[in-house]
Amino acid sequence: MRVGTGFDVHAFGPGESVMLGGVRVAHSQGVLAHSDGDVLLHALTDALLGAAGLGDIGEHFRDTDPRWKGADSAGFVTHTLGLLRARGWRVGNADLTLLAERPKVGPHREAIRARIAELLEVPPDAVNVKATTTEKLGFLGRAEGIGAQAVVLLLPAR
Repeated sequence: MRVGTGFDVHAFGPGESVMLGGVRVAHSQGVLAHSDGDVLLHALTDALLGAAGLGDIGEHFRDTDPRWKGADSAGFVTHTLGLLRARGWRVGNADLTLLAERPKVGPHREAIRARIAELLEVPPDAVNVKATTTEKLGFLGRAEGIGAQAVVLLLPAR
């Protein structure tokens, strides 16, 4: 067994939606990012890579590489799962936390959970998605950006 953690943040910028766990969520702003800026999938990718001892998202998907400009972050997760499989690992479960004053996750939680479970090839009950605010403290509390944390458990492949 192996455990990994991941963390990601992005500043808000122009736009009308944000990507959260592979789901487009309407919002009064977008995010400033090289890829699609999906903080949940970026934190998840980092957690997966970390658990397998494979470095971090910046090593695999550099923000200076034009291949990743505007990229769908689901591809980061899919690529990383391939790396894990090649090393004899599979995902046991994932626990993700969105850190933001808004948008609110509640109305989108099940869609996000289902999409992440699909990407990880696990049942939906192996994925937990929750959210918290920072009680108006710091850049997240001032709604200047959005953040996410992820924890994953890897198990030996069957």
